[in-house]
Amino acid sequence: MIYEIDAALRALIRQDALPGSDIEVVFDAPTKDWASRRNTPTVDVYLYDIREDLRRRERGMINDYDSSGRVVDRHLPPRYFKLSYLITAWTQRPEDEHRLLSATLACFLRHDAIPAELLEGPLAELALPVAITIGLPPPEDRGFADVWSALGGELKPSLDVVIAVPIDTGQRRPAGPPVSGPVAVTVGGLGGWPGTETRQAGPHRERQARPRRDRRRQARPRGDGKS
Repeated sequence: MIYEIDAALRALIRQDALPGSDIEVVFDAPTKDWASRRNTPTVDVYLYDIREDLRRRERGMINDYDSSGRVVDRHLPPRYFKLSYLITAWTQRPEDEHRLLSATLACFLRHDAIPAELLEGPLAELALPVAITIGLPPPEDRGFADVWSALGGELKPSLDVVIAVPIDTGQRRPAGPPVSGPVAVTVGGLGGWPGTETRQAGPHRERQARPRRDRRRQARPRGDGKS
């Protein structure tokens, strides 16, 4: 899954932000030692955080149907994971780095999701959007200064890109065969006594409504009281 996202991001940046250029797009950790060895213009897309988006977790099962419309199995809904990338530009001049970052920012702003034609493998089979967000504030438990401190490098302008990736859990439950007859119930005792008895449900018969009896008493004529 991560490899497919890396390949899609590289293709998107090359064709939309850096068309026709020979600028490299890499996925290395921008450490101080790595930066000292760079001698060509580079856009670095560093994956630094992976976590599940619990707000999008769904419950229940989803039915899978065959060509005749019969349920063949059931599977869990996909779970979404957020891949956070730190994008930096590396050249000999800060002005050139800013131009590269500006072109990359404009590229991601033009796309709310990774184009479907750039997705491959399981991501393409799911046929679900892979959303892109850029420049949002980081979570409270993770700051950009902490990321740079962990890398041992100096803080520099960067773009924070988060990709929401749906992932198939692979958990499937086969469905039972379709019902082909009425329900049968077998009842029996222990040790063979009393014997078993099987009853099979018959066709449903509707009750016929009986006519209601008129329980109202008929009025009797009163006498005139004369004998």
